[in-house]
Amino acid sequence: ASGAHPERARRDAETLLLHVFARRDAAKNRAWLLTHLDSEVAPDATAEFHALVERRLAGEPIQYIVGEAQFYGLPFYVTRDVLIPRPETEHVVEKALQLAAGFRAPRIVDVGTGSGAMAVALAAHLGDASISAIDVSAAALAVARRNAERNGVADRIRFRAGDLLDPVAGEPFEIVVSNPPYVAEAERDTLAAEVREFEPAAALFAGADGLAIYRRLIPGVFAALAAGGFLVLEVGHGQRDAVS
Repeated sequence: ASGAHPERARRDAETLLLHVFARRDAAKNRAWLLTHLDSEVAPDATAEFHALVERRLAGEPIQYIVGEAQFYGLPFYVTRDVLIPRPETEHVVEKALQLAAGFRAPRIVDVGTGSGAMAVALAAHLGDASISAIDVSAAALAVARRNAERNGVADRIRFRAGDLLDPVAGEPFEIVVSNPPYVAEAERDTLAAEVREFEPAAALFAGADGLAIYRRLIPGVFAALAAGGFLVLEVGHGQRDAVS
């Protein structure tokens, strides 16, 4: 199968089975599963489980199948309208938190927020910060708002729809964070099928060399930064010098 991972088969199957059980009874967690391996499963649950397994065999990321991912120790709802949050993006949050400690009530904006992962994580750890989250996709913003509500920070984040910093034009920020699209179109076929075939292309690809968004974003950020402010970016492999 295009996105199958035999080494993860048992773990993925267990995750899908737990998802089926939990939808019917929240008390049925992993511990329950391990102590009831010989239990009979209702026909409707069996059918649902097999349907989910077929989706996984076709390469669909398990996070989309169960509708959930973890980021910075927090639970996030995900759909195919947003990228699945990656562990490496947690480094952007860590750096932003370090920098935020140098400001009183910092103004922070997450450009291209997607699932809201960075904005929500920052809001959860910075009680005095004013946080904005921008995305050009209305569907992505709906997911981000849902995640802010889920993690109890919806009243701390201002969501705006639009291109890059356009929705907050003229406003100053101490910190700008972004994990923009940075994959070159020519690298499309090198991506794992799970990524290439299921995650939103608009959140992945950025022109012939992958630098198109950086070229547009960075000048706008320098105009938006308050005195002594910082831009924290995720960049693709081998792009550090070009972005610098």
